[in-house]
Amino acid sequence: MKKPLSDSISLAEHPSDIVAHAAKMIASGKRFALITSVAIAGGAAREVGSLAVLDQDGEMTGYLSNGCIDKDIQLHAVEALRTGEKILIRYGDGSQFVDLKLPCGGSLSVLIDPAPDRAALSKLHENFRKRESGSLTFTLPDHDPELPIEFTYRPQYRLVIAGRGAIFRAMAQVERSVGFGIFCLSPDEDDLSAVGPICDATPIHLMSSQQDINLDIIDRHSAFLTLFHDHDWEPGLLHAALQTRAQFIGCLGSRRTHAMRIEHLKEMAVSQEQLARLKGPIGLVPSLRDAPLIAISTLAEIISGLEPSISMV
Repeated sequence: MKKPLSDSISLAEHPSDIVAHAAKMIASGKRFALITSVAIAGGAAREVGSLAVLDQDGEMTGYLSNGCIDKDIQLHAVEALRTGEKILIRYGDGSQFVDLKLPCGGSLSVLIDPAPDRAALSKLHENFRKRESGSLTFTLPDHDPELPIEFTYRPQYRLVIAGRGAIFRAMAQVERSVGFGIFCLSPDEDDLSAVGPICDATPIHLMSSQQDINLDIIDRHSAFLTLFHDHDWEPGLLHAALQTRAQFIGCLGSRRTHAMRIEHLKEMAVSQEQLARLKGPIGLVPSLRDAPLIAISTLAEIISGLEPSISMV
């Protein structure tokens, strides 16, 4: 008896999650269809270039709408795998599917490719593993192959936090909830034990404010935060972080504390250009006293300056 196809959809978010799943299917020799939003007009739940994959059992990983049309996309992807033909579907304004509405208005064009470029997907997966950006190129059915659509995809964002106490723990939990990679440093063993299960690597136990810390884990797709009330732990950590390409470097504390922090770093021969990168006090909402709210406020500030995870070339 033939096994029935799955109708489940895993709501994976980041392109790296979708590409990692595709890489597993490539390694196992399984067939799959790559699903991509290639054009958006008006409002949309997801950005153009968003990805999903449908495996040979009918299970879809990723989504292109907020539940409005994903089931229909899944059905078309199953059919594309059956026929082996690439298809382009338009939803919303100008669509032939008048019974499928996009509540946010506008239109969404979806490309379903039952034979995607496996080498390109494997290369993008390897780029993500190296913490590098990469691209995918798409040719639409019945379009000039010399005029492809290309998107650049960036690695998942990484947050490196050094601190202790309730705010330190809350920050790790909140950032993990949005899918960021989490790396933690603390002088407090209880705090390290609390956040250890959600960290991407074994947390680092800070033994002394004078110890040399290697912060090579920080790259241009990263943020670094110090979350101390005892600020003696900060200077060495910040001096090291300011030598990296981190997109965001910030500190907990008052304006007065931040001014003192800046003066201390000047004494350590940190340049004015580097000091200008240092944010403090962190958070879009000042004077919060609740640890989870401070974490959310800080997350909002970090996100406000992020590069998009997808951009059209």
